Amino acid sequence: MTLGAIALTLILLNVYTDLLDPVRARLANITTPVYWLVDLPGRGVDWVQESLATRSRLQEENAAMKAELLIHKRKLQQMASLAAENVRLRRLLNSAEKVPHRVLVAELIGVSSDPLTHRVVVNKGSRDGVFLGQPLLDAQGLMGQVVEVSDYSAQVLLITDASHALPVQINRNGVRAVAEGTGDLYRLDLRHLANTVDVRQGDLLVSSGLGQRFPVGYPVAEVVAVIRDPGKPFSRVEARPMAQLNRSRHVLLVFSGEEAAVPPAPAEMP
Repeated sequence: MTLGAIALTLILLNVYTDLLDPVRARLANITTPVYWLVDLPGRGVDWVQESLATRSRLQEENAAMKAELLIHKRKLQQMASLAAENVRLRRLLNSAEKVPHRVLVAELIGVSSDPLTHRVVVNKGSRDGVFLGQPLLDAQGLMGQVVEVSDYSAQVLLITDASHALPVQINRNGVRAVAEGTGDLYRLDLRHLANTVDVRQGDLLVSSGLGQRFPVGYPVAEVVAVIRDPGKPFSRVEARPMAQLNRSRHVLLVFSGEEAAVPPAPAEMP
């Protein structure tokens, strides 16, 4: 009874008076650390879970950002490639405007795997009017001539092939010569030029039109070395092809003479 009376008295004092407020405040100060200690394990568990979740989320975000970065880099590389290809196409089109004959734009689709044979394959064939012996050039100069034709593709023998020879003339003075392939994409040889022939380093060699295979005046090569041996009757002349034989992807097939007037064969209906 005594404890119940005391409890009832305290309740009444707490409800109707402010006498117990200081006591309650002191008790709250005393019990707060107890509550904090009791809640500490739960807080620790929550902190660990949140840390693990944050680490996992950060790892996932990091992996996603790396994947996105790779995608953007690929797109950037592709854009750079497209920009470079656009520049090459513009040069090729500008070159086509300067060519006095009808031309057909083609694309390289294959290269000979034989290191001793300099041949490429283009995606135009007899259905497009391509013919044997047709000249091929890029934006810088002559590349070669067609040696095999199928309906939808053609093989081109490059001017640097060891079996290829091309009649040329020195653009500066009109001296005629024959530029022979050496099997090196960066070198042509001018053979049987007498030591007295006026040929200099830096001379531009253009097609002479002899043999009626290549039209007159197309750039072929630039003389890079003239070696004269007094004990020999002929000079050794080396030239570098003007065409980018190992880089050009889009090329021009030139139509001249009677072939220019022959329309391509119509496609057969399936």
